[in-house]
Amino acid sequence: MKLRNPRNFEKPEIIIIPMIDIMFFLLVFFMISTLSMVDLKTTDVNLPKAQNVQTNLSVTYLVTIRQDGSLWLQDKPIGVEDLIRRAQVEQSKNSKFAVAIRADEKVEYKDLMGLMDRLKGAGITRFALAAEKK
Repeated sequence: MKLRNPRNFEKPEIIIIPMIDIMFFLLVFFMISTLSMVDLKTTDVNLPKAQNVQTNLSVTYLVTIRQDGSLWLQDKPIGVEDLIRRAQVEQSKNSKFAVAIRADEKVEYKDLMGLMDRLKGAGITRFALAAEKK
């Protein structure tokens, strides 16, 4: 039996360029798939602009007040009484329940405060007001 000389063995080469290409492909794939997971189902409104806006995706209820005064929960129209009733049910289930209000910039202040007052009277204490970054 003929034995090989250990000094004549060639070390295997690792070609790293295809590995880098695959890693970049995976990075782009996961970035795009993550962006598609954050889908806010809302109606279009012209939000007021503010300099110091924070993004908070942990809000459980997204209420929209359109310019005509109509209320929308997520992407469906809803009445005030039904909205308050549903919010009370959610508040009883989740202690960290919060309502984010997206009001059109032309909605009157009294309408916005009226909705917040009704929600506060129903026991909802955590609110957020949505705005666009300047």
